[in-house]
Amino acid sequence: MADTINLLLPYIEASQAQKHVTHNEALRLLDGMVQLSVKDRGLTAPPGSPVEGSRYIVAAGATGMWSGWDGDVALYADGAWWRLFARTGWVAWVEDEVVLVVRTGASWVAVGGGGGFTPAPSVTLAQGSAGSSIGLATSEELLSGLSGPTVDSSIVIPARSIVLAVSCRTVTAVTGATSYDCGVSGEASKFGGSLGIAAGSTNIGIIGPTAYYSDTPVRLTAVGSDFTGGAVRIAIQHLTFAAPGS
Repeated sequence: MADTINLLLPYIEASQAQKHVTHNEALRLLDGMVQLSVKDRGLTAPPGSPVEGSRYIVAAGATGMWSGWDGDVALYADGAWWRLFARTGWVAWVEDEVVLVVRTGASWVAVGGGGGFTPAPSVTLAQGSAGSSIGLATSEELLSGLSGPTVDSSIVIPARSIVLAVSCRTVTAVTGATSYDCGVSGEASKFGGSLGIAAGSTNIGIIGPTAYYSDTPVRLTAVGSDFTGGAVRIAIQHLTFAAPGS
């Protein structure tokens, strides 16, 4: 029985008996290929309890039911595994990595510049031929066991960067203080003042783009009384720059 050229879907032959079988097989394969979202791309053997309709990009060195399927897509449908032959240009969302990948030749690669960005702590937006660049970055730290009038972060706003925001979340209820400020030395509430001490309280401290010329820690300042406990997670969100090489 002949198949279509690109997706290898079975044709219904003239005077074929039980045409619905071939038709339903083609629909099943299409359902697995279109708007492709896979659970994982690191498995070499089928998971123990697959969910109906789930799909996986088969990792190199596959065994068992997936033996020989390296790089292809495994679809679990109607209680059985179906092999979808991956072709150059296929795009898939990898759910456990939160990343978009594209099939190029014999491999799947994360989509980068020009087609989107892979979520990461730091990404380059543009780069010159000699290495100069501009990028976006975010760094995070959990400040726990808060104590005293102020607490400084270990992470810093990097020298020669431009800060867009410093965000924070009260992870564990803050005690002692009635609220707290988020800022830097000399500007206690630069990124937010009188912030909530209850667990789950958040603040996105957006500011006008501000350049920093030396490494600068973020400072939490207790309001009302000193900190006696609690935990706050902070995130520094900024632009990065690199000079050209020689």
